[in-house]
Amino acid sequence: MTADITSLAARIATEIGARPQQAAAAIALLDEGATVPFIARYRKEVTGGLDDTQLRRLDERLAYLRELEARRTAITESIRQQEKLTPELQAALAGAATKAELEDIYLPYKPKRRNRADIARERGLGPLADAILVDRAAVPAELATAYVAGEVADVKGALEGARDILSEAFAQNAEIVGRLRAYLKGKADLRAKVIDGKQEAGAKFSDYFDHVERWANVPSHRALAMLRGRNEEVLDLAIEVDAEDPRPVKPVVAMIAEGYSIGDRLPGDAWLMEVAGWTWRVKLSLHLSLDLMTELRARAETEAIEVFARNLKDLLLAAPAGTRATMGLDPGIRTGVKVAVVDATGKLTATSTVYPFPPKNDVRGTQAELAALIRKHGVELIAIGNGTGSRETEKLVADMLADLPAPKPLKVVVSEAGASVYSASELAAAEFPALDVSLRGAVSIARRLQDPLAELVKIEPKSIGVGQYQHDVDQYHLARALDAVVEDAVNAVGVDLNTASASLLARVSGLGTSLAEAVVAHRDANGAFASRRQLLDVARLGPRTFEQCAGFLRIRDGKEPLDASAVHPEAYGVARKIVAACGRDLRTLMGDSAALSALDPRSFVDERFGLPTVRDIIAELDKPGRDPRPAFRTATFAEGVDEMKDLRPGMELEGTVTNVAAFGAFVDIGVHQDGLVHVSQLADRFVKDAHEVAKVGDVVKVRVLEIDLKRKRISLSMRKDVAGAGKPADKAQPERGLRDNRDQRDKGGANRGASAKPSRPEPTGALGAALLDALKRK
Repeated sequence: MTADITSLAARIATEIGARPQQAAAAIALLDEGATVPFIARYRKEVTGGLDDTQLRRLDERLAYLRELEARRTAITESIRQQEKLTPELQAALAGAATKAELEDIYLPYKPKRRNRADIARERGLGPLADAILVDRAAVPAELATAYVAGEVADVKGALEGARDILSEAFAQNAEIVGRLRAYLKGKADLRAKVIDGKQEAGAKFSDYFDHVERWANVPSHRALAMLRGRNEEVLDLAIEVDAEDPRPVKPVVAMIAEGYSIGDRLPGDAWLMEVAGWTWRVKLSLHLSLDLMTELRARAETEAIEVFARNLKDLLLAAPAGTRATMGLDPGIRTGVKVAVVDATGKLTATSTVYPFPPKNDVRGTQAELAALIRKHGVELIAIGNGTGSRETEKLVADMLADLPAPKPLKVVVSEAGASVYSASELAAAEFPALDVSLRGAVSIARRLQDPLAELVKIEPKSIGVGQYQHDVDQYHLARALDAVVEDAVNAVGVDLNTASASLLARVSGLGTSLAEAVVAHRDANGAFASRRQLLDVARLGPRTFEQCAGFLRIRDGKEPLDASAVHPEAYGVARKIVAACGRDLRTLMGDSAALSALDPRSFVDERFGLPTVRDIIAELDKPGRDPRPAFRTATFAEGVDEMKDLRPGMELEGTVTNVAAFGAFVDIGVHQDGLVHVSQLADRFVKDAHEVAKVGDVVKVRVLEIDLKRKRISLSMRKDVAGAGKPADKAQPERGLRDNRDQRDKGGANRGASAKPSRPEPTGALGAALLDALKRK
């Protein structure tokens, strides 16, 4: 174990709740090229059982700390080349725990353009600055008279030069800057004001036209909303500190003075105190405000990305309807309803376009054609996209099904977010080169009901539309986080090697796009894989890659029964020992819980495979190839409730959670506008974060609290305590925030949204407390 890994592991271990030895083992595996899913599933003995969440956090921190070390090395070398590296300075650099601390120390040594302090030194005023700082009893103006000569025209010019030199020193004092930064983080306010003349054009940001709140407490959705307002030149944002402090010397100035023992009795002290104030106003205030604004954005983006990632995981791991022939309907009014039928394996078998709505109004013809397709292809499921025209299409289908004999297909309204993105992609064009773009969306809608994970991996994650402000956050970090979610989801479920698309295979541990395409090409050329070991026949797929991917790939009805399970080929020997101990054939033992539960896992532990792996193998033999996703269930929308105008306070409805933010959950109740269950209305108890009780895809029962037709707001409650509905739960602090959850979901684009501040005075009614106007891009 290298010293580098040891020190990094010690730092990371406490942050992820692990021992340094566990972190060090995980770092070594990652450095060897192992993936997080592989380590979490098949190297539990090595890491002491670190799970995928801990490993993801470790991977992120490892990247940051290595960047920090690289920067530390570069800074140290830069100062050394300047011949200014002292033992004390080197110790300070070694002790810096963050990039910000490191840059504070480096600031005096950082190459920069010639400034006022440099000019003052060139004019010989350095000694004057030193003299004033050392001899506080002397009158600075009297000391300055000796320096009036040449380019220094008078005493005032001499003192200004000395001020510039000392101000630079004050502003580059890493200890003082660090103390000031910490003080601002705890005491500073973020103030938003509307720019004069932008009130009408920026009405969507009206809740921030005169808004102040503590910087440390600004939630991510409000921070990103205000930052967007600034980017659109509607809002002016500022960091304020000590604005209400009545003392003549503000605490921030006092901190600078304290760093140089500046008092208030001697002539030199009075002048130096003015320099400290000038330093704060001219140099440090702006510098630290920019730092805090940058950190606010980073913090808000991190939280927003975490919310997006959590929602995406829930959506990807939503219950699959299974291998049943499915009809996909992509609703449209004027342009018609696009129809696609896929068989149980997802293969396209028929397409059509029907026109039941104006201007053609061919209702009977549409129903006849849909019924004919259902009969011909044995359709068991009908997936209806939830965009424009979905409720009209659903009613049309319901009327048609009423006239069909049993057994009738089950109709389900599904999210069509990202369907249009897939339709226009190169992947869709390669998959369906002769199919019209509009019909490809209907295929995607059908397939995502059969298996959401297998279909959604074909779409860029940020286009799936279960987050907020995805256009405003750092795109690299967003993509990295979402890709990790997709990878974890795919490998948690497992992939059928003989039916999976290249898009799905590309997300399997160790493969990637090029190898996934090579696997598919080999399968097309040579037929289905009979065993996992045949993967080694794929071009460029070597033993190392096989080790990473094999356990996550499944082969149904192959030569080796264990190939259909999550047991890794490297552990087949252990599995066979377990089978032999039962005196049974492997195929008959698999799924026999009684026989397997009677075994003592410790009996099968050896020098390579420990107790965690043995237990996993026994669990897998009990339920081979088990799917961690929940059982399929759908929401039933109320008959006659098709639009917002059909809603009434007190109605009890069923709906599907489409998005979750810290302040609440958005629920589709079938009226083309998602309602918001504010965090205070999620349960009959205090809920700090909506994710505690709701996740994307959940089918929930809600009660309508308020409807605002003009602003298209629906306030819902999941509380069973009817008396408590309509008011915040105990201790709950309403966070007002909303994005129009249909904004981009209609045709697959990424959602855009906004949020806003708590109003003053306290808002009345649940709707006022829970909802805000959606901030939409123009």
